[in-house]
Amino acid sequence: MQEASFASRSENRALLVSAIHLAASGDAAGLRNVYDLTSAKLFGICLRICADREAAEDVLQDVYVKVWRRAASFDASRASPVSWLAAIARNAAVDWRRAEHRHDAIPDEAMAEIADDAPLADTLMEGDEERLRLLVCLEGLPSEQSGAIRSAFLQGLTYQQLADRSDTPLGTVKSWIRRGMLRLKDCLGHG
Repeated sequence: MQEASFASRSENRALLVSAIHLAASGDAAGLRNVYDLTSAKLFGICLRICADREAAEDVLQDVYVKVWRRAASFDASRASPVSWLAAIARNAAVDWRRAEHRHDAIPDEAMAEIADDAPLADTLMEGDEERLRLLVCLEGLPSEQSGAIRSAFLQGLTYQQLADRSDTPLGTVKSWIRRGMLRLKDCLGHG
């Protein structure tokens, strides 16, 4: 089930990148696909910031106009498509609030009582994108490296426990993990 979900997210990302590139070339169907894949998430961002359903709908329409105009500037190697779109939605909603002078609608004293500690939708989406990138990179590693890294960092096993469990010399297990971590670093773009 997890592998199917992982493949589905990877496919959705590829579809979204492709749709943005189609929109950049002036293809209206590409923009429609971008809308179909992201409108619920982006509407959530707009609604949270605008705190007004009608305004959020108007802002969302403006977001897709901006996406249409800016699609050619999207670079999948620099940002995830969801992060790029979420930033456009957030900025458009903040601009609307400023233009409507909504920043002073609630007294400062009342803000502490209604503050929501839950992460923002765009933060959650960015975290999902990072997890997806990590999973893709882990899948690209040789099985012994991927398995050792997963066991050590996700299950909390020590190198010695890994060596005992796999009946492999301790130095070999350490090498798998070190080499795998270097490959992950390169894959994630932190190297």
